[in-house]
Amino acid sequence: MTRILLLLALLLAAPALAQVGDTTYRLEDPALESRARAVGRELRCLVCQNQSIEDSDASLARDLRILVREQIAAGATDEETLRFVHQRYGDFVLLRPPVGVHTILLWATPFLFLGGGLAAILLMRRRRAATGIGDAELSAEEKARLARLEGPPPP
Repeated sequence: MTRILLLLALLLAAPALAQVGDTTYRLEDPALESRARAVGRELRCLVCQNQSIEDSDASLARDLRILVREQIAAGATDEETLRFVHQRYGDFVLLRPPVGVHTILLWATPFLFLGGGLAAILLMRRRRAATGIGDAELSAEEKARLARLEGPPPP
């Protein structure tokens, strides 16, 4: 019975324990830790690619979190820390990369797809109008078949 109660208590406590996270690499000063987390939310996990390093469980993200905390603890500003990591890993590490020669395609891609989709729709509409698709009259036989399928009109 004691084992069952212990297991039940452990199962109930598991979500609370999971939220605690790894505190091994946390800064003791809450203000510095808050700054480190804010900087970490601006950096992309290079493994996951769609998460910040603060949200990722990858070992590289852990290493980047340690690097950020070391920089903050050494007295670097948030901007200096971001610049340091950016210089080391390039534009891809930033969740919001700068608009530049190397990233213009990244920023322009959504607009290119939108423009291409609109152009395709306009082209299809013009072709449909030019060929007269949808404007054809039904033959007498088709009208009779349609009337049979629809049945008598409701009273």
